[in-house]
Amino acid sequence: MTRKLTYWQAIAEATVEAMAADPSIIVAGQNVDDHKGSYGTTRGAFERFGAERVIDTPNSENAVAGICVGAAAQGLRPLVVHTRADFMFLAMDALINLASKWRYMYGDKGGVPVVMRGVVGRGWGQGATHSQSLHAVFGHFPGLYVAAPASPADAKGLLLSALRADTPVVLMENRSLYPVEGEVPEARAAVPFGKGRIARHGGDVTVIAASLMVHEAERAAELLARQGIGVEVVDVRSIRPLDEEIICASAAKTGRVVVADTSWARYGFSAEVAAVIAENVPGQLRCPVRRVTPPDCPAPVSWPLEEAFHPGAEQIAAACLELVGAERPAVPALAGVDAGFVGPY
Repeated sequence: MTRKLTYWQAIAEATVEAMAADPSIIVAGQNVDDHKGSYGTTRGAFERFGAERVIDTPNSENAVAGICVGAAAQGLRPLVVHTRADFMFLAMDALINLASKWRYMYGDKGGVPVVMRGVVGRGWGQGATHSQSLHAVFGHFPGLYVAAPASPADAKGLLLSALRADTPVVLMENRSLYPVEGEVPEARAAVPFGKGRIARHGGDVTVIAASLMVHEAERAAELLARQGIGVEVVDVRSIRPLDEEIICASAAKTGRVVVADTSWARYGFSAEVAAVIAENVPGQLRCPVRRVTPPDCPAPVSWPLEEAFHPGAEQIAAACLELVGAERPAVPALAGVDAGFVGPY
């Protein structure tokens, strides 16, 4: 049985269900006890479990990360909420040098099951230090699981998996997705890491994406379907481990691949996907892989410039048309997925 929930409601529900089932789970982060509850995602947990298990923290990401990694080593399961993913850089020493390497260095089979949620802050002109998608940064390091769920069902399912795992986890959430609705199972249905999904079937060109770009790819596919072009959309869900099988199978099926990402092309998620295809199914490609990413510069603070900076359905559609050798038709500007966020919280 399923019913419709928004992305943020799905995260809130997963948090409450996991905490009810496992008393070792605690939530920590700035303003997690606020009346808005981290965009609504922690409000239900605070109302049910109170300040003993939903803990407001100061602006000390490095210290909080260290405390939570230590708590995880002693048997707790901390869920740390970063309402600005950019400030997770301050938590990287504890997360990378301790949490990700713990089992390898100390032979500890239990590991340190700390989970960190990072909110990507695109919208209303946030600028260079508040608009970064860090999934590729964290995905670089062995010992971590990293995911960027696109749908409410996956936002719930991957969080449930994370809170059961013995591996430290980073979940990246694009704030533009919080109002998005989708079918979510009523049961506590965990979604495994390392298993992607076909969001839309097609035979002419494959678009591989994660997070917000899955929705932009689906919108591009709708546009191209009017021209008789079938676009297959692959939602990888998980950045590490990466589902190479589903990527290569779709690439071999269509022979044309576009990789769409919310972060830069160089050394990123799109580069990794292109490398996986080049190493495994190069002979199946009809043309080189094309990447759709932001320009190679920091994000601007001006809202109109920010809108121009981030690629979307139009750019994905144009890339697909180039690969199939079709002329780009005159299309009206497409409204973005963002559902009217006016900031700052």
